[in-house]
Amino acid sequence: MIRRSTLREQLADALREEILAGRLAPGREFTVRQIAEQYGVSATPVREALLDLAAQGLLHAEQHRGFRIREYTLTDFRHMVQARSLVNEGVLLYNPALRLPRGDPAAFTSIRRRAAAAHQAAAAGDLDVLIGYDLRFWREVTALIGNPYIGEFLDRLRIQCWAYAVPRLRGRPDLPRLLWARHPELAEALGERDAGAAAALLRDFRDHALTLAAEIDREAAEAAGRPDTGAAGA
Repeated sequence: MIRRSTLREQLADALREEILAGRLAPGREFTVRQIAEQYGVSATPVREALLDLAAQGLLHAEQHRGFRIREYTLTDFRHMVQARSLVNEGVLLYNPALRLPRGDPAAFTSIRRRAAAAHQAAAAGDLDVLIGYDLRFWREVTALIGNPYIGEFLDRLRIQCWAYAVPRLRGRPDLPRLLWARHPELAEALGERDAGAAAALLRDFRDHALTLAAEIDREAAEAAGRPDTGAAGA
């Protein structure tokens, strides 16, 4: 027998994967009943799972109408990247020696495996595999500092960033060029306690995300014949 809390978490994970895979498109609306019928479960754990996803910023709860997949703008994405970067920079500022309370050898072995898998997926342009390993990589990296509040905040931002990026990246033939793939370098910098190298890679990660978003927005503007919004300051 599956406990309700476990079912709630499983449903939230399944729906989150559907959103990040682009199978639930931004703007799509649905009700608790529709999701319950789709998964063959009762309404209560579905409602709880959907509220969890709404709290994570992936859904809008619309009174008397159900739920809608959130649509993020380029401005939203820039703000998320900025918030993520400020937290990363703050961690390094207050920990210049890069002391990692949970940085035991087993943790780094796992991080290096995640990093290698993410790098391989990015090089192959396999977006679905990359998202999974990328999220696991960053979760394990932030877990090293031993502050779950920072970890939860950054994880939420990373999920939201992917929710913005997936619909814009899906189906592009040039994905290997567009995807950040320097996870192994960051894993090694952390393993060596090289704060300078880690900070440089985190800045590169930020700059890559902002440049990519501006490029995609510019291309979309040109295709639609509308004014380019990507030139605004990052």
